[in-house]
Amino acid sequence: MVEIAIRRLEGFDTEVPLPAYATDGAAGADLRANFADGTGLTLAPGARALVPTGLAMAIPEGHEVQIRPRSGLALKHGVTLVNAPGTIDSDYRGPVGVILVNLGQEAFHVAHGERIAQMVVAPVTRGVFFETATLDETARGARGFGSTGRG
Repeated sequence: MVEIAIRRLEGFDTEVPLPAYATDGAAGADLRANFADGTGLTLAPGARALVPTGLAMAIPEGHEVQIRPRSGLALKHGVTLVNAPGTIDSDYRGPVGVILVNLGQEAFHVAHGERIAQMVVAPVTRGVFFETATLDETARGARGFGSTGRG
């Protein structure tokens, strides 16, 4: 278990639940919309918006929080995240927002307090980058973008 300190931001609804796991086996904790005015917003087809959560968090060094779409919203309404997964770095302490996009055919109302995304706590492995004149050979080589089959 990794402890994530969460601070509720001033001016937001303190009755909106903190992120929580819906089941014992859930990898992601549900994250909810929290509109300062409590009204929500409507996303037209093709529109995107930054949806506030009313939260800030302190993620321990060596970890990140990934923000991922909720599969039910994606399947039933075409609502997903523009930058999936979004990353919250361990040194960020500002407001957490979720960039939703409506890829569906109908307008979608994001209700105050609604579950809009899920957060997954993950370890971070950092790389060390260096320049070289050559790279080792592999069977695949430089073939990409569908080179192993359809799509």
